[in-house]
Amino acid sequence: MSRLTRSLAILGCLILVLALGSVGPISAQEQPRAGGELVFVVAAEPPSFDAHREETFGMLHPGAPQYNTLLRVEPTDRTGTKIIGDLAESWTISPDKRTYTFKLRRGVKFHDGSLMTSADVKASYDKIIFPPAGVISSRKAAYRTVEAVEAPNPDTIVFRLKYPEASFLTNLASPWNWIYKAEILAKDMHWYEKNVMGTGPFKFAEYVRGSHWVGKKNPDYWDKGKPYLDGFRAIFIQDSSAQVAAIRGERAMIQFRGFSPSQRDGLVQALGNKITVQESPWNCSIQVSMNQEKKPFGDKRVRRALTLALDRYAGSAALSRIAVVKDVAGIQVPGTPWATPPDELKKLAGYGADINASRAEARRLLKEAGAEGLSFVLTNRAVPQPYEPVGIWLIDQWRQIGLNVKQVSLESAAWLQAQKNGEFEVSTNAPCNSIVEPDMDLHWFLTTSPVNFSRHKDTAMDDLYERQSRTTDPEERKKLLRAFEKRLYDEEVHYIMTFQWNRIVPHLSKVRGWTITPSHYLNNQLDTVWLAE
Repeated sequence: MSRLTRSLAILGCLILVLALGSVGPISAQEQPRAGGELVFVVAAEPPSFDAHREETFGMLHPGAPQYNTLLRVEPTDRTGTKIIGDLAESWTISPDKRTYTFKLRRGVKFHDGSLMTSADVKASYDKIIFPPAGVISSRKAAYRTVEAVEAPNPDTIVFRLKYPEASFLTNLASPWNWIYKAEILAKDMHWYEKNVMGTGPFKFAEYVRGSHWVGKKNPDYWDKGKPYLDGFRAIFIQDSSAQVAAIRGERAMIQFRGFSPSQRDGLVQALGNKITVQESPWNCSIQVSMNQEKKPFGDKRVRRALTLALDRYAGSAALSRIAVVKDVAGIQVPGTPWATPPDELKKLAGYGADINASRAEARRLLKEAGAEGLSFVLTNRAVPQPYEPVGIWLIDQWRQIGLNVKQVSLESAAWLQAQKNGEFEVSTNAPCNSIVEPDMDLHWFLTTSPVNFSRHKDTAMDDLYERQSRTTDPEERKKLLRAFEKRLYDEEVHYIMTFQWNRIVPHLSKVRGWTITPSHYLNNQLDTVWLAE
């Protein structure tokens, strides 16, 4: 099928396609059943086995069941924001919010039988926060406030901070912060890149590249009675249609990242009550960056016109039927603690209910800026979901204020490189994260960010970010976040937010005890999962 034919088909689907209803999650009141092997699909493979350096779900999904973290997101929390202890049993925070003291669970064993102590937690976090030369730590920048990590006794770990930081406790719950054995790290900091050995609910059994990864139940797991499963098998399948076929044929039970609406509907139609669908707003969004170093996008009147042209509400209704986008949102995931209330959101440019008035204002601004009939190229990612349909929608919206936009689709590496090099006029981009937390989600938009693709130099954004990060008053933080959001999307329009992604996970109904969250990086330890048959 040619690109033109496919584009026309998608545009037609925006109007014609009807979505099937989803099946709700199984009641959480059932008694878990022990036994069985969970078989799940993973669409990518791990570059290495070290979570401290990697950033792909291809490593996290098969690897996480073998490990614990200090803290974690509560497995049944659909917002993905409630923090509970994992290896930490309890903790206290000093009055000045600069000292965090954690009491560790006693009797936790590594899979080699050795006892886990605070020395292991310290060694793991020292590797993450203060990596030695030659050791990659992908999340080092998240801990810039940490002055020292101390282990005063075997059951206690202490973090001392240079200054208070609102997100610190949440950062400690990062699903990537696996606890490694200190003795191994002392001998070889790179050992975990090629080996697997943690304290988690499952023990590593086998990995065959291009085929599968197998984990077996840890009979000595510290959380007595768990895990419920005898084991798990991750099978690696890159092709999305083959992934769907594996679940439809019941050769696999679930794929934790998510499927498209049409794939969901096909599975529901084929399997009926044998399939369950869980959906959630996804902590990913489709943003539009306008290269402010290229005329006329340095003019905020032009940028404002581009966001005013978008009928987000009609777009959401149409696109959610064919693409993995849905909610009209601001800087934080809808339904989570820091999300913008709908009444506040409607005050931002392009979020009002009267699209005709918005587009009239857009035309006025373009005329004032001398940019009537502007022609430009939209650089998009050559990936069907959700980039292709969103790109077509954007072009159609801008056409309605007299703009002439052509689309260039690049494969992923070239698309990213074009943005990094500034070799574009207007481009899609897609910030994604794990736990919904402003510090983690908003760094993309700072002047200092390596992914500041709009190339803006607005240091007021940096100041608002720092202020919201350091306040410990939730209400004051919300006010600062609203100011950040208004400057980002309304006053300066450094970026355009289109839609929140929508995570759709259809799975065999016999899979119980798993709750969807706004991130495919969360809830992958599998300790709560069980099979009904």
